[in-house]
Amino acid sequence: MGTSLFFALNAPKDNRLLAALPEEDYQALLPLLEPMDLQLGMALYESGGVQGYVYFPTSGIVSLLYVLENGSSAEIAVTGCEGLVGIALFMGGETTPSRAVVQSAGHGYRIKAAALKTKFEAGGALQYLLLRFTQALITQMTQTAVCNRHHAVDQQLCRWLLLSLDRLPANDLVMTQELIANMLGVRREGVTEAAGKLQAAGLIAYSRGRISVLDRPKLEARVCECYAVVKREYDRLLPPAILESAWQATAGEET
Repeated sequence: MGTSLFFALNAPKDNRLLAALPEEDYQALLPLLEPMDLQLGMALYESGGVQGYVYFPTSGIVSLLYVLENGSSAEIAVTGCEGLVGIALFMGGETTPSRAVVQSAGHGYRIKAAALKTKFEAGGALQYLLLRFTQALITQMTQTAVCNRHHAVDQQLCRWLLLSLDRLPANDLVMTQELIANMLGVRREGVTEAAGKLQAAGLIAYSRGRISVLDRPKLEARVCECYAVVKREYDRLLPPAILESAWQATAGEET
């Protein structure tokens, strides 16, 4: 796919953070963005590894995973078109103990680490937006830890499904039970039982690695409070229509 066609089908502004930038800031960032395919299973960075880029997905989902010494892993957050992958680069840590893996294939843009750090350190709208996203992401990580400790596997599965669907254009996900178990950090048998309960209740249909959500309202009624906590915080910090005006108001107070 040629670059011009890629831009036409996957515009940078399909990412909510990039879309929320004031036009002048967006145009300044645009030449630094490199289009890329997010292929299923692709690792964007590894635990403890040097992060050369920050990624802005326009479609698809990236999972942030914590990997133990024995090789087992658990998902600590998901990111899609609402945000970015690679907060350690501009938060000063440079590396992170988690790894980032494409959970659902899609497209996006990346920017070199040095270029983004320069833009971030200059302050302004980009810094404002990235810090708000970081706060929302920390909320998701915190709530995931609480959920995994205190709630049943079927509630965890509901939370995971809803967070994933919020970042996808359809009500279908391609994901095996084994991969879901790795994401949730539970045994595969637990996922099989939990998925069976949801399917028997008519909330989902599961076949050959494809999950279709049949009744989202009932799924939302069944999920624990963790999903609502995360969604409220993302909606509060990253509302699609007023991010730019919120930044302008903040900038006006400082002048």
